Amino acid sequence: MNRRIPSALVNADLAVRRYGDLGTRWLHGMWEADPLADAVVADEFGASSATVEVRKALADGIDALPDAPESLRALFAFLDDEPEWLDHSRLDNAADALIRHTPVMGMVLGAASLLRGAASEIAGKPLALTGRYVSQPAVRSVEVGEWLRHVIARGGMRREGAGFAFTVRVRLIHAHVRRGIVASGLWDEDAWGVPIPQPYMAFTIAEFGHICVEAMQTLGVRFTDTELDDIYHLWRYVGHVIGMSDELNLCKEADHVLVEELYRLTSPGPSQDDRDFVAALTDHYLVPELANLLPGSERVRKALALKVMQSLQRVFVGDAEADALGIPDSPLKHVLRRVGPALAVLNRIQEGRYPDRTRSTLRAYKVRDVAMDRMRVDYRVEHDLVDAAPR
Repeated sequence: MNRRIPSALVNADLAVRRYGDLGTRWLHGMWEADPLADAVVADEFGASSATVEVRKALADGIDALPDAPESLRALFAFLDDEPEWLDHSRLDNAADALIRHTPVMGMVLGAASLLRGAASEIAGKPLALTGRYVSQPAVRSVEVGEWLRHVIARGGMRREGAGFAFTVRVRLIHAHVRRGIVASGLWDEDAWGVPIPQPYMAFTIAEFGHICVEAMQTLGVRFTDTELDDIYHLWRYVGHVIGMSDELNLCKEADHVLVEELYRLTSPGPSQDDRDFVAALTDHYLVPELANLLPGSERVRKALALKVMQSLQRVFVGDAEADALGIPDSPLKHVLRRVGPALAVLNRIQEGRYPDRTRSTLRAYKVRDVAMDRMRVDYRVEHDLVDAAPR
């Protein structure tokens, strides 16, 4: 293991003093990527490719590929061996709990989770170098939504489930990005560690886990303790499948919080690329989506949606990070900080109107699918993930 600390990180000594062994693992993890997936994309597949062969192994099993190289066999030996702690019924319960709040979850993933991630210029560099950071924020958001559509589904993360397959594909996409960036000669390893390292993979899981849940609670969503435990169980398994090491994979809410704190503590802050990304995401995806829900003329709806969205962003990430990301301030943030309790009451009233939880949950899955299909049309997205995008 490389014991150096990437020179662009800040507060490294404080991270170790404050977080002990976890702080050390965080810093050293900046040199650790995903050996199993990285070995696959570095291997030779003759007339085929790693992407094609992985899809075949997902669909038919590794034994259906007698000529598969050892790297691919090693990856699927890991993927096909479910951890002892995994409980698929809890994954299904988590999917049901989340799907009932799809509109709120969709909003906070863009307005809270992605913005928290944009607070580190190192974490954002791989996307910036691929050219998709600013140019295609809506397309990227639809791709993430398509992945989530299959992950947050009953049975989605079973071995034969679409969520499992999509997550493995994302894992290979990360490996391809790492390989391409290193080959480009544009990556400063001494300053930044490896592209898409274990700590930033852990933070990405926290973006979909605690950061998302906390923002949903700010907007009045209330989960039971059992639902929360199951939600974190879901993201623990997603982390396992996507290539997280046991040393940094997140098991419970407290793990998510600690990773968020370490991310903020050691981040050098956002770059202009990150600020451009936030502006593009807001203007070309978040505002149009919110405007669709508002009454009035198009001009009024867009102006109001922009003001509300920027204020929500400040509520979710705080004024200091919002300032660093170039998000305009507004007194409306003070109003929005107080809407959670009122919305929670409205949610309980709404649930009381539809006491058949099973029926309302099934309806929520259908509503989610309709919304995703509509966005694919609106943003002209014909593929599912970037590995299937037209060149």
